[in-house]
Amino acid sequence: MPQFDQRQIALSTGVTLNVATVGPHDRPPIIFLHGFPESHRTWRHQIAALSDRYFCVAPDQRGFAKSDKPEGVENYQPQKMIGDIFALADALEIDGFTLAGHDWGGAIAWGTALGHPDRVKRLIIANAPHPLIFQKALIEDRDQRLASAYMREFRKPENDAFVADRGLAAFLKKTMNWQRSPALEDEERDIMLEDWARPGAAVAMLNWYRGSPMIVPEADEAAERPAFLDAPFPRLTMPVLVTWGMRDHALLPGQIEGLDEIIDDLTLVKIDAAHFLPWEAPDAVTAAIEEWLPKRPIG
Repeated sequence: MPQFDQRQIALSTGVTLNVATVGPHDRPPIIFLHGFPESHRTWRHQIAALSDRYFCVAPDQRGFAKSDKPEGVENYQPQKMIGDIFALADALEIDGFTLAGHDWGGAIAWGTALGHPDRVKRLIIANAPHPLIFQKALIEDRDQRLASAYMREFRKPENDAFVADRGLAAFLKKTMNWQRSPALEDEERDIMLEDWARPGAAVAMLNWYRGSPMIVPEADEAAERPAFLDAPFPRLTMPVLVTWGMRDHALLPGQIEGLDEIIDDLTLVKIDAAHFLPWEAPDAVTAAIEEWLPKRPIG
């Protein structure tokens, strides 16, 4: 089980994040973003493999693990987390960087790259849908609505009492039949459960869903179509690597369809794995990244 140096870094955005920093500071930087319900350890295998050639930075994002957990849904709107990424880069004196994200970390990575292509030089995504494609699917695709129904439950504040009484693990099992992946080692499970039990953590993590503007209709609801779906949408011009576990039951394979129409330089790698791709199929993900990075050098 790889271990990394960690430190608390106070950011100009008003939160303090727990951050793993691994590798020589003078090497090309990669910032790794985890998703729900994890921590910087989502990317442990890739960081261990890449840190001899890259400066790897992996925060526990706000609300998670050993980082600050501000109260209030308003503190978990996507722009808050995007602001944290740049504040962290500034604190570490990083200008341009490669950004990697899984799940919610991928959602923040997409938004960061779309809004600030001047600083995000390369983008790596693991099972995190592009916001345009995801919102379109939630409006048009009943199967994706059904697969995303758990998001509606996560947004209900009336579930907080159950979470406080029974814990996050019991809530995940109740809402989405969560079960431990056979790829999750005992040590990693124990770390995760310890992080979930930290004061304020469970509600803070659920607030990511509540703070998102994404519309998640009921399965047969006649949902209003957001205007941005039919308006010009910014293209991504930096190189993008998307790795996708094709057995993901929450984010269906349709999420990778159409990416080539909105990304100038797309590399798509399909992997026989489920949702938690970086540690369920670590060798495949690491190999894809290691092959791709030298082919897309930062100028």
